[in-house]
Amino acid sequence: MQQSSAAAFSTISPTAPLPGYRRPRIRLGPSPVGIRGRWRSLSLSLACRPHFFPSHPRRRHAPPLPGRRATAVRAATDGESKAGSEALAEALQLGALFALWYIFNIYFNIYNKQVLKVYPFPITITAFQVAIGTVLVLLMWSTNLYKRPKLSSSQLVAILPLAIFHTLGNLFTNMSLGKVAVSFTHTIKAMEPFFTVILSALFLGELPNISVLASLVPIVGGVVLASFTEASFNWAGFWSAMASNLTNQSRNVISKKFMVKKEESLDNINLFSIITIMSFFLSAPLALFMEGINFTPSYGYSAGLNLKEIYVRSLLAALCFHAYQQISYMILARVSPVTHSVGNCVKRVVVIVASVLFFRIPVSPINCLGTGLALAGVFLYSRAKSARTNSA
Repeated sequence: MQQSSAAAFSTISPTAPLPGYRRPRIRLGPSPVGIRGRWRSLSLSLACRPHFFPSHPRRRHAPPLPGRRATAVRAATDGESKAGSEALAEALQLGALFALWYIFNIYFNIYNKQVLKVYPFPITITAFQVAIGTVLVLLMWSTNLYKRPKLSSSQLVAILPLAIFHTLGNLFTNMSLGKVAVSFTHTIKAMEPFFTVILSALFLGELPNISVLASLVPIVGGVVLASFTEASFNWAGFWSAMASNLTNQSRNVISKKFMVKKEESLDNINLFSIITIMSFFLSAPLALFMEGINFTPSYGYSAGLNLKEIYVRSLLAALCFHAYQQISYMILARVSPVTHSVGNCVKRVVVIVASVLFFRIPVSPINCLGTGLALAGVFLYSRAKSARTNSA
């Protein structure tokens, strides 16, 4: 029996050893397991040797190339640092825009107030400001600093109501600045959210929620409290500021109801540029008709005015006016409307404080309380609108 087993194994053995082949050592002596057990052990022995079969060579994994992992880690680190530097640059740029927005607005109110105190012609001042803005827009387009838009007649018709309310809003603001203190004008203009809620409910059907309505209470209460304690209070300045709120918020509501079909070339900056040009053609005839030609040197000398001082400050006010309006649109293109609204609230606080310090306006503690209450209500309104937008 042992010889037959050896003959059987010799028939299946290769005649010549294959490359990498190691002949298994098989004991054919007496064993209690028998031939069947020895055959099973031989099969397991061959299966555990993958190099026994030439068609299945041993797989050898190539070692990683030197520095490959370090290069990948270095690339990931460079990408993260680049993204971090870009985010930091974006934040610094946005912060610079907010700072310029506030600075130009402060100087506009100071120069504008100085001119209107000695030159009580708000329509002429408004027309001059949008005239300077029109010149700057034309220079920007002609020098290719900004691409000139291509407008259709339907777009111009849709923009015209926005230009009308924009002109009236600036006109009423100048009328209020000529009658009352800068701080009081901006305190009254803090009631803009109140008009936004009313006009949106009447024309857009947007009903406010409880939190929005609750935020209007400190706004109205603060304005009323500040009005009764304002030293420079008069009804002409008060109603002019209220009319400015109404016209400015009507412009915003109309821009939502009659949405302008924007093309690629008509972004926020070009939209404001078109509105500025239209405002000039609307305000110039109105100034000539209502106030006449009272900006000539002969009129200034007859009225005993310092023409050089008035011309320089009017020019600076017009430049600051156009600059802060343009920057406002640039910020609006980068942030959400709620963030822009909060920034506008902070801007109003900065302007009020700066005007009080510059003009040395006497303010009572109750007046400060009313102003602070109104501005706090504006901030709560912005937060309530943000929560409503996120929930929608």
